[in-house]
Amino acid sequence: MAEPEFTARGVRIARWPRSLTRAGEVRIEDGRLALLTSYGSEIDSAPVGAVRAGRPWFAKSDEAVATVNGTRYRLTLHEDGGVDDTGESAGSGRFLAALERAAGRR
Repeated sequence: MAEPEFTARGVRIARWPRSLTRAGEVRIEDGRLALLTSYGSEIDSAPVGAVRAGRPWFAKSDEAVATVNGTRYRLTLHEDGGVDDTGESAGSGRFLAALERAAGRR
C-alpha cells in the first residue's frame, strides 16, 4: 500500500451545525479524499476531482471548508500555529495545496 499524499490527525470535522469528531483524520490517498473518525471509521470519501475545498473569508486561519458528495464539512486543522507566506495556517494551506496537486489542478 502506498503512503498517503496528505494526512492530518487531530482534525475537528463538523457538518453544520454539528461536530462529528474533534480528533478525526483527513487523508488523501490514491486519488481519494477520506474523512475519518478518531477510531478510523469513514465519515465520507470521494475522488479528489469531485471535491470542492477552500477557505472562506469568514473562517479562522486554521479552518477549511470541503464539499464531499454534496455535503459541506468544516475542517479545523490544528497545526503548530505557524502561518505560511500566503496567510493561511500551515495545516489548511497544506491541505488545500495537496488537494489541488492530487486533482492535477496546478
